Amino acid sequence: FNFLQYKKEVSVIANPTSHRIDPLSGELTGATGHYSKKLSDMTGLYADEISFSQAVERGGDAIIYKVSDVRPNAAHGDLIFGTTFMEPGRIGNEFFMTRGHIHAKANRPETYYGESGEGLMLLESPEGTTRVLEVLPRQMIYVPPFWIHRSVNIGSVPLVLSFCYPSDSGQDYSIIERSGGMASRIVADGSGWKEVRNSSYSPRGPLEIARVYE
Repeated sequence: FNFLQYKKEVSVIANPTSHRIDPLSGELTGATGHYSKKLSDMTGLYADEISFSQAVERGGDAIIYKVSDVRPNAAHGDLIFGTTFMEPGRIGNEFFMTRGHIHAKANRPETYYGESGEGLMLLESPEGTTRVLEVLPRQMIYVPPFWIHRSVNIGSVPLVLSFCYPSDSGQDYSIIERSGGMASRIVADGSGWKEVRNSSYSPRGPLEIARVYE
């Protein structure tokens, strides 16, 4: 690690800061960035397109999830951290979820911590292997490099997560779009949930897989 080069990139050494997370609202004190996704922004994510269109007609401006974060610096060696607040709900039998992404620099990891609610982390390797991890209060999830990931709220109350990842990671959402979604979906199964195959999924070819690992 070249400290002098890092100091040159960030110009000055940043001051330490302290931030409080409200585990129910996801409010993060001192947040410098905010964005939200409305139901109408989620076009193409759900299998039941008719139910989705009907839901948008009834309330397309409803916010499905919102993110607050702190981005001290974009230089390699720093961190971005923040919170995600996601409403409960379903489109057809499919639970509310985030858009999902892989990092633009795919060899960057991420951690998630359950603050409140009940959720899942749906993960997919470039080759299409999937993993599903429960996200419960006081439970930490480690997303290794090269894994596509998406949060899903399977509960009846909001899901609140905190997260942290390297500040130069970036997000790539298009890798999911090009494959027709992630390889599997999370749907209601009685009083619980189950993972089912996404019939619209198109596996990545060798060249696209190789580009991810580059």
